[in-house]
Order: sequence, then C-alpha cells, then structure tokens
Amino acid sequence: MARLTIQEKAKEFDKWVMWKQEGSREAEIDLITRFLPLVDKVANRLAINLPANVDKDDLISYGRFGLLDALAKFDHTRGLQFETYAMWRIRGAMIDGLRENDWIPRTVRDKAKKIEEAYTTLEQQMLRMPTDQEVSDYLGISEKELQQVFYETSLATMVSIDEAVGEEDEQKTARHTYIVDEATPRPENVAEVSSLKEVLVTVIDKLPEKERLVVSLFYFEEMTLSEIAEIMSLSPSRISQLHSKALFRLRSALSRWKSQLM
Repeated sequence: MARLTIQEKAKEFDKWVMWKQEGSREAEIDLITRFLPLVDKVANRLAINLPANVDKDDLISYGRFGLLDALAKFDHTRGLQFETYAMWRIRGAMIDGLRENDWIPRTVRDKAKKIEEAYTTLEQQMLRMPTDQEVSDYLGISEKELQQVFYETSLATMVSIDEAVGEEDEQKTARHTYIVDEATPRPENVAEVSSLKEVLVTVIDKLPEKERLVVSLFYFEEMTLSEIAEIMSLSPSRISQLHSKALFRLRSALSRWKSQLM
C-alpha cells in the first residue's frame, strides 16, 4: 500500500477515533475499504506455498474475516502500524481456514518431518548441502517422488499465529500473544538478529542457483508466484517446489544454529 503523508495519517487516525470511540459506521466502512487490499496481498504471497487445487477465492474469504478481526481488536491509541498487525491476523485466518478444511493432514506433516530430518542428517555427515539424489537415496524414494513430497508438504511450512502453544495444556496461549512490537530493540535481540542474518546469508549463498533465485525474488523483490514463474520460464508448481526445498534447507540450518545457542 502507498505510504501516507502526515495529513493523510492524521485523517486516518481521526477515522479510528470516529469508529472506536464514537461508533461511526461510516468511518468503519472507510477503514475496511482502505485496508481490504491487504487481503489480496497476503493471498498472493501465501499462494506460493499452496497446491494448485487450493482456491484463491477461499483464501480471500478467510482473509476478510481475519481483516475484520484485526480491525476490531486493534488498539489505535498505541501508535502502532495497523498494516503489520493486520497482515499477521489475515495470514493466520487463512491458515486456520485451510486447516479447518483438512488441507494439512497428519500424513503430510509426517512427510515434511522426515525430509527435514534427512536434510539435517546428510548435511551433518557430508558437511555440505545434500543433492536431491542423495536425499532421495537416503529416504528410499525416487527423485520424482521427492519432488511430489515437496509439493504436498508446502502447507506444512506455515504457522498460524492463533495456534495455542505452551508446555502444559492449562498454560497454553495463542502464539500471537508472544509477538512483541517494540520501538527500541533490546541489545540481546540486536545481537541475535545480527547472528541470524549471518547464518541466513551463508546458507542462502550455498543454495542451488534456482532455489537461491526464487528466495531472492520472493523475499527481497516481493514478487508473486506467477511473476517468478514467468521470469524463470518455469511452471508455478515448479517454483513452489523450489521454494519448499529452499525452506527445508534453511530450516535445517536454523535448527542447528538454535541448538548451538542453547
């Protein structure tokens, strides 16, 4: 969304006040209209992780409920940016909607776990990124079957911010309650982020060329699935596979980095 001028920000804040404090239905509708494009934006970015049989219209439908929930719960008096908060809520609503409709069966998650373990084990043994053939041999499947697993497990890489987390059932709370929005980062967080960036740069540099390009275009250039597919002259499903493979490699590296910190 386009950046607002100081005058536009003041006008938008006035709408929040008119709706939240004065109950203006007109102001509410104006805010919904203003932020509705966020739903399409999140849906387009989320699509890269989804099988072709998932209807984008379903995502948009789930996302709209997420937007309405974000609008209702947002505290405009804290001076925080609504777009960032809303995109988390919209994405979480989309993922929750997919889960409720059985898009992520346990068998798919089991496959994802086995692949992550294969990458971790082989990389530790070889001291380098394993090839598709080496992972296939380790798992006892063909490369074609491995590619299908990457495609099927795309949804398994997503996390819902509304999912209950915690050690004990009675102590579990929604994941989004742990999200902190602080204007000034703590020194230990700055050091950790710096270390994490170094790890990511190193791992990304070691990715196969096509996977590295997909990661760059998606996360740094913010291109959509279709745009990346067109640039690389590949099908959208192939781009999804490459993205999933890159995530598995990155997650494996981050798991080792986390264990070293602990």
